[in-house]
Amino acid sequence: MATDLVPEVARPAAEVSRRAPAPKRRRRARPLWQDLLRYRWLYLLLLPGLLYFLVFKYLPMYGLTIAFKDYVPFLGYSGSEWVGLKHFEELFTGPDFGRLMGNTMLLALLTIVFVFPAPIVVALLLNELRVNVVKRSVQSLIYIPHFLSWTIVASLTYLLFSVDFGVIANWIHGLVGGQKTDYVAQADWFRPLIVAQLLWKQTGWGTIIYLAALAGVDSQLYEAARVDGAGRWRQFWHITLPSIAPTVVIMAILTSGNLLDSGFEQIWLMTTSLNRDVADVFDTFVYSIGITQGAFSYATAVGLFKGVVGVVLIFGSNLLAKRLGQRGLF
Repeated sequence: MATDLVPEVARPAAEVSRRAPAPKRRRRARPLWQDLLRYRWLYLLLLPGLLYFLVFKYLPMYGLTIAFKDYVPFLGYSGSEWVGLKHFEELFTGPDFGRLMGNTMLLALLTIVFVFPAPIVVALLLNELRVNVVKRSVQSLIYIPHFLSWTIVASLTYLLFSVDFGVIANWIHGLVGGQKTDYVAQADWFRPLIVAQLLWKQTGWGTIIYLAALAGVDSQLYEAARVDGAGRWRQFWHITLPSIAPTVVIMAILTSGNLLDSGFEQIWLMTTSLNRDVADVFDTFVYSIGITQGAFSYATAVGLFKGVVGVVLIFGSNLLAKRLGQRGLF
């Protein structure tokens, strides 16, 4: 009771310091229009991207309703007859589904095994170059194919591997002899040529992301490793790979959503009457059945199926990445 009569100024400093601090007054949030006015130039730069996604990505999603209708252009979206899951049943029970799924998944598997790791390997090799002139020259050379259209890439492939005037085809024939092989027409060589085109065109451009990730690795980690006696392989295994692992995981998740997107232009330009059985994928099938034959509802159902599978793969791969201890995409 005696302590209650002690004046406030006479209380020990430790007791005063244990008192809870006075609550801070919350600042009143600014109105939204003030933030928009303050950062107007940033929002103005954001506007073209938002308009692009709104006009070309979100508004066309209304057209997905024709996947559940027998769409007739003269009747429009609202006037066409509603048929429910009829087109999806035709897709899954039709004779083309197994062939399309097999061709698409096989190309996706080849892409994962050969194309996806290629930029990582090239970026790691470029990172080991110490002569900047050589490094920049190699980077510039392997970037160039990315800017070529698939029409040019397909034309170059025909010029190199055609049975009549293909430079590489004639060179191989001169080495092994025998009957000439038409690489661009035979079904057995279709998938190797597709993978070779992807490697040549996309590998250099894909290294940009991984080189940026490698540039962000702290150099002091390598210095400490060298002091501890770690060689190049130990530095690569314990520093370089763990540092770029989050980037590799993010790119793997994004790639998983496009497994059923085999690339219409490339496949269509490389398809012939002799390799059509192995060349038909969902992308080319949608064009053939939807545009050339006018089955708009059926083609939309195929495209919607691809989109749903892509979303499921992204969420599934993201969940798997988190289960394995990685951050994931979201």
